[in-house]
Amino acid sequence: MARKIIIDTDPGIDDAMAIFFAFQAPQLDVLGLTTTFGNVPVELATQNAITLTEIANVDVPVAQGVAVPFSIAPRPHPDFVHGADGFGNINWPAPKGKAIEKSAAQFIVDTVREYPGEVTIIALGPLGNLAKVLELDPEVANLVDEVILMGGTAIEYGNVSPVAEANIMNDPHAADAVFTAPWQVTMIGLDVTHQVLLDNTVLERIKQANPEEGGFLYDCAQHYINFYSSRFDMNGCYFHDASTIAYAMDPSIFGVELGAVRVACEGIGIGQTIFAPQGMEFPEPHWNDVPMTQVCMEVDSERLLKLFETTLS
Repeated sequence: MARKIIIDTDPGIDDAMAIFFAFQAPQLDVLGLTTTFGNVPVELATQNAITLTEIANVDVPVAQGVAVPFSIAPRPHPDFVHGADGFGNINWPAPKGKAIEKSAAQFIVDTVREYPGEVTIIALGPLGNLAKVLELDPEVANLVDEVILMGGTAIEYGNVSPVAEANIMNDPHAADAVFTAPWQVTMIGLDVTHQVLLDNTVLERIKQANPEEGGFLYDCAQHYINFYSSRFDMNGCYFHDASTIAYAMDPSIFGVELGAVRVACEGIGIGQTIFAPQGMEFPEPHWNDVPMTQVCMEVDSERLLKLFETTLS
């Protein structure tokens, strides 16, 4: 039985990698894509998501979601990382398809209700759509199989502040709602994604084996890799969003620790995911009665990249 997933996304170059990875994985059944602001405005995220379904020749619904954060002012979109078009400024033509009428949150609620206990939500961007789901129908949290999200960091430095990761920083109030809801959350944050380096040699081999999707990813990724190599003196890019897909396919690639996660929603630490390991007690009450999150702390980088390459080839 293929695992049923909904991908909540703000495409984005690494989102494109993750989405193609999921489309090609025989272990996964992608029921739909829901879109959010983040790497690009939500309208463009929706267009980009439709573009990815058309390139992959996959017929799945795309539902547009939230355009702004829950409580804070929106931050600028990171054009310097993903390009103004979200795809590394490669000027890809607009897609032919359209989003469905339903909002992202309504699509998630309805799909989870249709397959109770069977749907995993994989979140690749800020978490506003998932917070909206909890507002619309709080009971749904008990019917979701798992929420696997790319975001946050337990002990690694942040990437948009010394302590905050970009997806969480973009909508901290939504993220705190997601981490404290009664579903099983698995956090794949910078603790593991910074241990995996994707370089052009892998992308070139995928392009050779799978010219359509591989060629598109290779072209997009050049902008992304240039950003990383100029900023961090590295020959490649970190493997962020696609790590969530690998986890959904084969969790044994990762080592996890359990603990309660809360998100700082104001002040100098805004966007920080504060991890209280299971079994430790603190005088501050903020982590009491918070469900245990599975926080990925270790990863077998070689197995991860091999799974990505063989699946896409």
